[in-house]
Amino acid sequence: MTRPDGRAPDQLRPISFETGYIAHHKGSVLVSFGQTRVLVCCTAEDRVPPFRLDSGGGWVTASYSMLPASTHERRRREVDKGRPDGRSQEIQRLIGRSLRNVVNIDKLGQRQLHVDCDVIQADGGTRTACITGAYVALTLCVRDLIEKKPHRPLATKDIDKIITGQVAAVSLGVLGGEVCTDLCYVEDSKADTDLNLVGRKDGSIIEIQGTAEGAPLDRKTLDVLVDQGMAAVAELCRLQDQALGR
Repeated sequence: MTRPDGRAPDQLRPISFETGYIAHHKGSVLVSFGQTRVLVCCTAEDRVPPFRLDSGGGWVTASYSMLPASTHERRRREVDKGRPDGRSQEIQRLIGRSLRNVVNIDKLGQRQLHVDCDVIQADGGTRTACITGAYVALTLCVRDLIEKKPHRPLATKDIDKIITGQVAAVSLGVLGGEVCTDLCYVEDSKADTDLNLVGRKDGSIIEIQGTAEGAPLDRKTLDVLVDQGMAAVAELCRLQDQALGR
């Protein structure tokens, strides 16, 4: 099978992270997965949700939205609808779960890290681009908190005790019986199976979301999807490390 952009089945699109994209927020990054571009910004707030008030620790949450011109036809702003749609709510919960898996929230002190993900241009894989970029943005934000020594100190100045792992995500699919990594929109719209994989640098898996919308999926192909996805996660983590200068 020939992919629209000529990539090999297991090849990622060109990936880039432009850190410090917003001048007054260190925890900001423009992440690009091919033609998919997402602005991710992590900010710290000196408040926590009610259920964390007596914990002594903090919280990590996320918001997700697509700008009106991010797709071929204008999307209505969610603020005009009065609330996020079901898809946006599902995605932002996924982003929050993925980040909390690699953050020790008890070491944050009584503060909340809020990760805003705004899709500027969509060409497939927006949720996986958000998660991958969000890890970079969150790490930069925590670094900034440690350097500033705010009036509400972190429980530790050791970033490795706050951010305890590394997370990235990738989309996969089965097209014409072949497993493909990091689908663009044209591929995603035609795939027999559509799967999103969230994994850690240590090789463990946080979440798998998958549906066989065409031909049913067999176990052997599922194993290939997972193996190919985790190989992509390892490469994404390497690119994250480069963006973070480590």
